Amino acid sequence: MSEIQNDLLKRIEEKFTAINQNPNTHLEGLVWANPITYWDYILPDALLSLQVQRTTLPDEMVFIMYHQINELLFKMVLWEIDQVCESEELEAAFFSEKLRRISRYFDMLSSSFSIMGDGMEIAQYMKFRNTLTPASGFQSAQYRQIEFASTELINLIDNRYRKDIDRNTPYEHAYDHLYWQAAGKDHATGKKNTLITLFEKRYKSEFLDKMDYYNTRNLWTKFKTLPEAVKQDPQLIQAMRHYDKTVNVTWVMAHYHAAEKYLESSGKKVEATGGSDWKKYMHPKFQRRIFFPELWSDSELANWGEDA
Repeated sequence: MSEIQNDLLKRIEEKFTAINQNPNTHLEGLVWANPITYWDYILPDALLSLQVQRTTLPDEMVFIMYHQINELLFKMVLWEIDQVCESEELEAAFFSEKLRRISRYFDMLSSSFSIMGDGMEIAQYMKFRNTLTPASGFQSAQYRQIEFASTELINLIDNRYRKDIDRNTPYEHAYDHLYWQAAGKDHATGKKNTLITLFEKRYKSEFLDKMDYYNTRNLWTKFKTLPEAVKQDPQLIQAMRHYDKTVNVTWVMAHYHAAEKYLESSGKKVEATGGSDWKKYMHPKFQRRIFFPELWSDSELANWGEDA
């Protein structure tokens, strides 16, 4: 037996002994194991069986697959964010690298809107979208989790209500005043439309848990706990700013322009499938959602989204 083989066996023994397992049992298991294949590991058959059309229009398949790709990328984003959120000893290089990865995913999301924006016939879209009501991309739970994981809750609260909300505000109250409630809630009466009602029935309890979990470990809070010298790291600041603008301006506007192309094609005012005033809801100059406000100048904050 070679020295390399002896070393491998020693390392295997150490690994399984450390978790109170018999190394010989695991080694024997390798004798009977099938060789792994791409289709066993990636499971493309399962993945490719998840596209189910509701209509006979071919371009609906583009719409479905594109949104499923978005959800996979959202999962990648959360995977990277959580590594920062759960880290006990953050370093600037680690933080910056994770932010660069996250930003690349959103860069890809931003540029990918041409797949949907230029990849469907307007006539087909305007027909099959009627079968989607009241569903909406607004109802992506992962995207809401990305927001909770990125910044403090106060930065996600509707501007009209921020002065009355702080860290001591119950999560339930803060939840009812999140900026995206405006997409489906009459704040004068408190009445919520079907879009919000169905969304909350499925995810509200989970969202409240996430709000609590990320309250002290979101990206912005983690950044503020770093030593002053680390917070001044130019690469880290640039990575933070790039992520903030990519998510809250660039990606949002790519979505906005894709919607604009289809929904204004008839020359008539068309509501989003969820029933919202999509132009006012989506445009960043109205939402004014900013993850890391202290990293932007007063002028940049005042003109947020205007250059979009």
